[in-house]
Amino acid sequence: MKIGIDTFGCDHGRSGIGSYILSLVNNLGNTEVRVELFGPELDRYTYSSGQENVAYTGVSVADSLLAERLWHVTSLPSFAKKHGYSAILYPSGTKLLPLKFTVPSVVVMQDVLSDLYQRSDDGFINGLLRSQLKRVDRIIASSTFVRDDLVSLKIPESRITVIHNGIDTSLFYPRTTANNEAVLIHPFSIRRPYIIYASRVTYPAKKHVELIRAFELFKKKTGAPHRLVLAGADGVNAEMVHREVLNSTVASDILLTGYFPHQSLPELYSAADACVFPSAAEGVGLPVLEAMACGIPVACARAGALPEIAGEAALYYDPDDPEEIAGAIERIVRNGTGANDSLRSELVARGLAWVQQFSWSKCAAETLETVAGM
Repeated sequence: MKIGIDTFGCDHGRSGIGSYILSLVNNLGNTEVRVELFGPELDRYTYSSGQENVAYTGVSVADSLLAERLWHVTSLPSFAKKHGYSAILYPSGTKLLPLKFTVPSVVVMQDVLSDLYQRSDDGFINGLLRSQLKRVDRIIASSTFVRDDLVSLKIPESRITVIHNGIDTSLFYPRTTANNEAVLIHPFSIRRPYIIYASRVTYPAKKHVELIRAFELFKKKTGAPHRLVLAGADGVNAEMVHREVLNSTVASDILLTGYFPHQSLPELYSAADACVFPSAAEGVGLPVLEAMACGIPVACARAGALPEIAGEAALYYDPDDPEEIAGAIERIVRNGTGANDSLRSELVARGLAWVQQFSWSKCAAETLETVAGM
């Protein structure tokens, strides 16, 4: 059996989907199933795994979403036939799909589709996406929240399989950090103590604006020395977030890093005082688990898939209420008196135990079983 994995739409490995593909491929293990990744020729070495049963085929297509969509519509069916795929896995969800599925196909949904609909005023595209998902053979949902969202949009539940993403514990684990005033992660020197929010900078669903306002309230009330580090590339409406930072009275204590390499995130987490994750429309919430795995306490939104993903190992708040977010920050950071130490220690211990159930080898095995079993 030969399975194709579509790597288009993954921002050349610099997105969450790119990390998902890398983790999936690196954890396939020994299997008789042959796997062939296909995507931009530019990404040939991005997804190199060194495994004998995994190959990569580069496709010559212009580096633009329009060109890639056109290729999926006009060329993918014949490409799939030529390469003899028994099935194809589409990790980028509805971003890039053919109009017709000519071989058994599985789409991985990590986004909340109803949220995408709300942010789009193109009824034709929304209808097309729903039609494609109704026709695909199977859908892998990254959480029960994503599954339930799809079902609410009339996608048959019988064709949806929930498979949680994993955590790379060889990369994300507690590190002993020197008690320095700053952490050096090229090209940054980040003054400590700080709070971390690692996510693509978009507005409004990621709730950066609410967090910035909450951070301002926290600073005014406590006078704490903490900084707020917003680590992530700019996305849709990022200018709204940048404007909020510039207008904040604590702008000098807020750092927007831009794109931050995934391999360097463990250092950033480990040196942080806490992770605050206010996103209201998460289908995965993997950064929450990554922070827990690095041994820092987490406070996150009581919304989306986060209560499912974080369980009882996080402190929760209403992501639309800056005062409630500020209160959670105040409870979770070190305050110099030791008053928060008990809660912090409890959250860290719960987090380290909780993340053990999220394994990439388990995710890869279940994904392979789902695709090969059609």
